Amino acid sequence: MSATITPAGTRRPEPDSSGRARPLLRRFTRPAAAALSGAMLFLSFPPRPLWWLALPAFALLGWSLHGRRPRAAFGLGHLAGLGFLLPLLIWTGEEVGAVPWLALAAVEALFVAVTGVGIALVSRLPLWPVWAAAAWVLGEGLRARVPFGGFPWGKIAFGQAEGVFLPLAAVGGTPVLGFAVALCGFGLYETARRLRAYRRTGGLPRGPLAAATTAVLLPVTAALAALPLVDASAEEGTATVAAIQGNVPRLGLDFNAQRRAVLDNHAARTEQLAEDVAAGRVPKPDFVLWPENSSDLDPYRNGDARLVIDRAVRAVGAPTVIGAVLTPETGPLRNTLIAWEPGKGPVATYDKRHVQPFGEYIPMRPFVRLFSSDVDRVRRDFGPGDRVGVFDLAGTRVGLATCYEAAFDWAVRDTVTHGGRLISVPSNNATFGRSEMTYQQLAMSQVRAVEHSRAVVVPVTSGVSAIIRPDGTIEQQTRMFTPDALVAEVPLRSSLTPATRMGALPEAALAALALGALGWAGRTRAKERRAAAR
Repeated sequence: MSATITPAGTRRPEPDSSGRARPLLRRFTRPAAAALSGAMLFLSFPPRPLWWLALPAFALLGWSLHGRRPRAAFGLGHLAGLGFLLPLLIWTGEEVGAVPWLALAAVEALFVAVTGVGIALVSRLPLWPVWAAAAWVLGEGLRARVPFGGFPWGKIAFGQAEGVFLPLAAVGGTPVLGFAVALCGFGLYETARRLRAYRRTGGLPRGPLAAATTAVLLPVTAALAALPLVDASAEEGTATVAAIQGNVPRLGLDFNAQRRAVLDNHAARTEQLAEDVAAGRVPKPDFVLWPENSSDLDPYRNGDARLVIDRAVRAVGAPTVIGAVLTPETGPLRNTLIAWEPGKGPVATYDKRHVQPFGEYIPMRPFVRLFSSDVDRVRRDFGPGDRVGVFDLAGTRVGLATCYEAAFDWAVRDTVTHGGRLISVPSNNATFGRSEMTYQQLAMSQVRAVEHSRAVVVPVTSGVSAIIRPDGTIEQQTRMFTPDALVAEVPLRSSLTPATRMGALPEAALAALALGALGWAGRTRAKERRAAAR
């Protein structure tokens, strides 16, 4: 380091480049850590088996936000949200370009930004990891409800399908599962912070350290205690079910331009299944499940489509659920599941209750068109149904949640409380190509299986289709964009888990906990300001 002579004759050191770099580096450390925490959350999601990365991700997020002022916390939270949601939701721009994807991720990241403010506020309170984890659940709850009915994709629980915390889904659903993961991660940071303070001061604060380690150990202990709730045994016998994946002619938004080819693919694969049954290669299914959009030709208005479906159902000789698009003369379209019986034809229908904004209907169409002309691909909006979907298929009550509905707690729970002995999630992901979307959605169904202690069957147009046992394990699955038929004997169950019985109560309790802590933090902050002003 060089020096200069001041007028008084003293020597003043001149700052070197390393001295200037250190404050600059410190200034960007927390933003970088916040963005990295979000990226780690993304990496904890399927198809990667890295569920445990969510723990250091929350620890790093806790370090970034601890003690921050609200404005800084908002920015850091938004960076974390972008680091998480930008890569997680990239599939939303698969065929429509980057603008819708970037807009969705930026808006959804605002919820994480607001959550970051809440975490920073409660981080000054005793036992702050508890309040911070509750604040995270509160933020997820808001994101799952607004706007346009919410977008719960990316709930932390959906990244834990292979993790040790999964049994907690049966205790209190996705809110309790997500709370446990966040609490453990924040507890890791608080434990490290307390140990670091001990190294600096030499005094071990046993009470705070014990509380911090409890925040780490309690979720793990609770998950182990919840293991008896995870049961894959049959309570009401079994059913042999078949899931058909017919595949599509081509990827992308225009796959439906060959609607007849999609229908023919599923009919042909069902007829091949009938041949396999007759040859003794596979057992005869009690019922067959086709995916969403397997017949985009309305079989009520298109006689040719009706004949194709009826021929396939007669061939396999079992009740079959068909995913169809109904096109009434007036009013909105319907994304409908039809129970089709051999020799009888359609006997029951279920209209999808939560239709997808910007996919199945376009809110604020004139405004959205300013940003993307692809909105006009949806020429006629779909309308929602108003009845819970439960079909009686050969004596088995099957709950139905169509594709996007699997992300919503209420939409799956309703099918079980209305008597579903197993759950079907017929889906269509052909518009999202070979992206990770299908694996993210499959993980949701694994979590739902444990949450409600039901087998879950996921028939998909182009993959990945799967049969999931009530303990969340995947018994069979297909490859993407490959015609296939899965046949398996699955257990039927009637008992209700605590999560099913309580419904939204655990989420409401955690939200109340977060709001109470935020009120406490606000009062404490006000007292400190008054004291400083005296």
